[in-house]
Amino acid sequence: QVQLVESGGGLVQAGGSLRLSCATSRNIFTFDPLGWYRQAPGKKRELVAEISTRGTINYADSVRGRFTISRDSAKDTLYLQMNSLKAEDTAVYYCMGRLSREYWGQGTQVTVSS
Repeated sequence: QVQLVESGGGLVQAGGSLRLSCATSRNIFTFDPLGWYRQAPGKKRELVAEISTRGTINYADSVRGRFTISRDSAKDTLYLQMNSLKAEDTAVYYCMGRLSREYWGQGTQVTVSS
């Protein structure tokens, strides 16, 4: 059974930082890609950042330069370091990994107060 479990969300003031983690139940390199999405109230789910098996990284324009995606193969864990957070970053953040299909975590709430 494939599982993705996010953690690290919370409440932070604008300008602050958070690091999200996504623990996977399989070898992290089997997912292609593995990434972070977010969904704000009343909005569609959108890509935040993703990383391919080969290490190619893609960021949404809105987070480029502020967020960093990384992975730890020893822990089979994906991370999202979020700096200079803004109120508009408030959303539920989801981890997604693609095998033969997409697998999603349960989400973790990030709230940025202005």
